[in-house]
Amino acid sequence: MHSKNKKNKLLNKTSISNKSIFYVVGVMSGTSLDGIDLCYVRFEQAESWKFKIIDAKTVGYPKEWQELLQNAISYSSSKLAQINKDYTYFLSKVISDFVKQYPETTIDAICSHGHTIYHQPNLGRTLQIGNLPILSNYLNQMVVCDFRTQDIRLGGQGAPLVPIGDVLLFPQYDYCINLGGFANISYRKNLERIAFDICPVNIIMNHYTKTIGLPYDSEGNVALKGTICFPLLDELNSLNFYASPYPKSLGLEWVQENIYPIIDSYELSVYCILRTVVEHCAFQISNVIKGSNLKNGLFTGGGVYNTFLINRIQSLSNQEILKASAEIIEFKEALIFGFLGVLKLKEIPNCLSSVTGASYDHASGCVYFPKNNINST
Repeated sequence: MHSKNKKNKLLNKTSISNKSIFYVVGVMSGTSLDGIDLCYVRFEQAESWKFKIIDAKTVGYPKEWQELLQNAISYSSSKLAQINKDYTYFLSKVISDFVKQYPETTIDAICSHGHTIYHQPNLGRTLQIGNLPILSNYLNQMVVCDFRTQDIRLGGQGAPLVPIGDVLLFPQYDYCINLGGFANISYRKNLERIAFDICPVNIIMNHYTKTIGLPYDSEGNVALKGTICFPLLDELNSLNFYASPYPKSLGLEWVQENIYPIIDSYELSVYCILRTVVEHCAFQISNVIKGSNLKNGLFTGGGVYNTFLINRIQSLSNQEILKASAEIIEFKEALIFGFLGVLKLKEIPNCLSSVTGASYDHASGCVYFPKNNINST
């Protein structure tokens, strides 16, 4: 089970502080349950941070894990604890299968987000499973993980976490939007980085496409067959979240409580639901772009492949959307969680108080070593 890596030597604090080049594997599982993204990347700290993706892969979830993760929010604490253990082992196998392709290559650390079961910052709690210390034993690697809980303890939202990567790895863009389970944005305002969740996207669309046997709406073709239900659109756009100030973030539980009951009350066809949801998402995203007078944006995430959604955003925002390379579209979040791990190892802040609302900028995450599982914070 252990991932054997002949050249791998566990880093200590002294060697980390003097180190300018890191080889890490970033690991991300999103709320849309598309699969586990793995990104093997080289980071170099010079005058500015540079990166090179060596390899990247998405490993789809088996059906039983998809169902478990989809329903986990309703499980008891004891059942969740067992699922956490099982998922940590499952995740270690996925990572091991990926890294064993590189037996002669140094991998300094595995930097893993885990999978979010619930995220309720206003209640002071968040849970990402797969972050147990034993993961480092399974992998025989240093692991950096659990990036959100420290920020919540410091009064923050624990999200979004990607903006520090936007600042340091993609400085050529005025703003960055990720279209995943949720749409989130980061941009510079008055010398600070601002970021927040805009609206749910794929988490809603995938929920309804599954009712007609489709995992997602390829290119928006299902939505194209429907018509907009304007009363539903108005009701969705009137939700309090959209008028509330940042910092703010969304989770599955918010969608279950606020979105699904509204949509289901209209008893529409899936086609009309998706057409209305596309318009809702495009409206909210374009409002943020226009409201902050933003230009030159980087769009990533699976939602970029929804051509109809992108066209509606372009139309409503009155600006052309330039897509990144397929590699960046699909693996930017895994890439940046790898980067968050590197920043944590060097004790450079990876959570920005201007973004999350925490009491100060900080280096978030837990560092685990194999065998003795020492937690370095």
